Amino acid sequence: MTAALTLDPLVPWPVLWGLAAFAAVLLAVAVWRGLSGWWLRGLTALVVLAAIANPSLQEEERAALSDIVLLVVDDSASQGLGDRAAQVEAAIAGVEAEVARLENTELRIRRFADAPEDGGSLAMTALAELLSEEPRARVAGAMIITDGQVHDVELAPTLPAPLHVLLTGQETDWDRRLIVKNAPAFAILGEEVMLTLRIEDQGAAPGATDVDLTIAVDDSEPQTFRVPVGEDLDLPVTLPHGGMNVLQFSTPAAEGELTDRNNAAVVQINGVRDRLRVLLVSGEPHAGERVWRNLLKSDASLTLCISPSCGRRRSRTGFR
Repeated sequence: MTAALTLDPLVPWPVLWGLAAFAAVLLAVAVWRGLSGWWLRGLTALVVLAAIANPSLQEEERAALSDIVLLVVDDSASQGLGDRAAQVEAAIAGVEAEVARLENTELRIRRFADAPEDGGSLAMTALAELLSEEPRARVAGAMIITDGQVHDVELAPTLPAPLHVLLTGQETDWDRRLIVKNAPAFAILGEEVMLTLRIEDQGAAPGATDVDLTIAVDDSEPQTFRVPVGEDLDLPVTLPHGGMNVLQFSTPAAEGELTDRNNAAVVQINGVRDRLRVLLVSGEPHAGERVWRNLLKSDASLTLCISPSCGRRRSRTGFR
């Protein structure tokens, strides 16, 4: 319980200060002229001014609110590699124990998995959602348990407290992945198209400069090439047939990498034929010519060219 003396004047403060100044002047004049009872007049003025100031004794009973610690846990698929799942559970248990030792402190936990449609790890979105559910003034800190792969950093909320990141994994972890950076959805048969690939090593990689890249088209015999690591590869491709062509790219798993699931990629390219140019020649207009013209014009893969000059030339020779 706390007590305090508060003032709530019946008149505005400038008016009260003006009255006090006027009373002080009158009291000074009384003292100067030697009037009897001047101290009673001063005491009366003080009592009147105190009554106008309207003093009151305010007593309050206050209860302190607890601090809140936010914990966001990454449960995406990459957290299942190695012993990361066990590290996550151990980190959660450690945070819970530490918070339990603090007085008047609560812990809020939010777990999130992979975003739908290969959206990645949306750690900042989960943190923003958890923060919106709590009073910002009570948030004392926030923590994220993750492997470091976050795909929505630009959505990081403005935090009223420090943010700490607990990384899972080992210092010696590394991984190799095959990335298809550019692949067209379709290509014209007989024309060369360009695909852009890249093989990347992440983490404490052994430092290999070249690796084997295996390429297979549909069910044809795979071919293996030696390609550099960490550089964009422009591969010219000519589709062998119309319709859907399936191109498979893969690199062999290396010893010590976390997973070989991202060492392969499949690209589907639809092969289309170039438009066929057809010349329709007729000696004279007739119903059969109109039928052929309509049929040929209805096919989007054909470019129809009608030459009436041939018909006029044949008419001059008498060929009807």
